[in-house]
Amino acid sequence: MTGPRAGDPRTARTKARLREALLAECAAGRELAEVSVSAVVRRAEVGRATFYLHYEDLPALAVDACADVVHAAVDALHAWQTGPAARPPARPPAALAGFLREARGHAALYRTLLLPGGGGPLGERLHRELRARARAERVAVGAPDPDLVASAVAAAFTGVLADWLHDLIPAAPAGTTADPAGTTADPAGAAEGPASPDALAERIWLLLMALHRAGAPAG
Repeated sequence: MTGPRAGDPRTARTKARLREALLAECAAGRELAEVSVSAVVRRAEVGRATFYLHYEDLPALAVDACADVVHAAVDALHAWQTGPAARPPARPPAALAGFLREARGHAALYRTLLLPGGGGPLGERLHRELRARARAERVAVGAPDPDLVASAVAAAFTGVLADWLHDLIPAAPAGTTADPAGTTADPAGAAEGPASPDALAERIWLLLMALHRAGAPAG
């Protein structure tokens, strides 16, 4: 018996149905550990044998289902790159705040796949792809410590995103040490809740730029 062919349209459709079924189960408020293969195949209207033909287990399916949001995050962080000689701007690209707004709209779902601190299948994949992209960029321009800085950047962004989605990153009122220049403050009255996507984009960008500078040679 042979396995499914990678380019087979039927394989692509079946895997898409399985991904959608898993995301729907998680969107219903269940954590990944509470979702069963039986529930997924029932929602996808396929058999268990078909599931195991394509995926080893639910975590493997979850990693596949996370691909789109991971790619969106990586692209948002690097939307400023218009050419090989481009330098990162002082302010974050608009795409970063856009990504955060989209992620916030699906927070209930992503919280089941991205645990506080950056764990879970979504966190693992996001960290891996962000690290690879950051490392490749530093190697390409001859920047020092590509492995160290890439690990720090990937860990920082993944961890902050996870904690924010779990409501662990509060708003930064104007005038605080988190907002010395008044550019990262949240709207008035927002200090009781999580940071807004636009304000968080500013704060994340400052953090990531600091990590990149920390890897530069002294003097």
